[in-house]
Amino acid sequence: MNWKFWRRDNDTIGPDPTEPQSLGDSFDTPQGSEKSAAKGPLFKGLTALFGLYLIVTLALGIWWSQEPDPFDIAGAAQTMASTQVEATVTGNLTTAATIRVAQTLLQKSGGYLTNDLLPPGVWLDNIPSWEIGALTMLRDTVRVYRNDFSRSQSQSAEDPSLAAAEGKFFFDNNSWFLPDTEGEYQTGIDQMSIYLARLSDKSANDAQFYARSDNLQSWLAAMETRLGSLSQRLSASVGKRQLDTSLAGDANAVQSTATPTEQIVQTPWLEIDNVFYEARGFTWALLHLLEAIENDFSEVLDKKAARVSLRQIIRELEPTQDSLFSPMVLNGDGFGVVANHSLIMASHISRANAAIIDLRALLAQG
Repeated sequence: MNWKFWRRDNDTIGPDPTEPQSLGDSFDTPQGSEKSAAKGPLFKGLTALFGLYLIVTLALGIWWSQEPDPFDIAGAAQTMASTQVEATVTGNLTTAATIRVAQTLLQKSGGYLTNDLLPPGVWLDNIPSWEIGALTMLRDTVRVYRNDFSRSQSQSAEDPSLAAAEGKFFFDNNSWFLPDTEGEYQTGIDQMSIYLARLSDKSANDAQFYARSDNLQSWLAAMETRLGSLSQRLSASVGKRQLDTSLAGDANAVQSTATPTEQIVQTPWLEIDNVFYEARGFTWALLHLLEAIENDFSEVLDKKAARVSLRQIIRELEPTQDSLFSPMVLNGDGFGVVANHSLIMASHISRANAAIIDLRALLAQG
């Protein structure tokens, strides 16, 4: 603002009324300048802190998104043996591998992420999907432990530690507080560890692991069902026409409600990567259990000449853990230019599932 000295009738001094006044001039005061100067460093400081926060959370998100490495089942069993197990017995490796899978869910980088409410965990979806896959395999295995592995017949009493463990592992996987999921799963791990300690105690016989052909068939049947479901969900990434075969093979069969004779089945676009990583988590855990099963059921497999069949299942599942070099899960058309990772995963799982069906048929033979 330009000030000029001019004389009025009363000799006052003020701005020239002939010059236009700008709005900004009304704020150009010493007090306003001091406030602006004070706000400048504060705004810059807050911006810098926010930028640092984003960088740290982004780095943590990348680190937490790394899938766990495979572990040595014999080493895991030996580690547990040094603290609580006195002798190596039938079922030791399978039980130790089951416990180690559960521990991995809680102790991997970032810990258990499915129930996170704060960044970066709340921003991630691939690893939480991986956790769901591994948790599904864990739940199915613990249920077979309770109903089959630890019981000599259908009328025998169930093991109390396994009954408690199953209830804990079937707790809500997305509970953050009162009680939190991690605490319930840790209790399940503790109960499985108690069972393992009793199983290997020579002075007691209240805990058993029955490596029988029918028990192995029960566990394989549970895995077969899960792999079949995952294969269908992965194949639906590109969409397909599917006929209703629910009642095929039984002319007298009925169902609750009518369903279309033909429908298009397709995985929603935003769920394609979730299904893919759920399959990776399930097969990661399954591979460790298959290796342990081969050892604990060695006599059953050798008697049926079925060890090579079990190894073929492992061979079919190993490619599911190959590194994914693409920054995202690609979903190209079946015969298009771009790869379709879901269909590749479905191919490996389908072949493994077919091998499980063959193994179950072989074990069922007299």
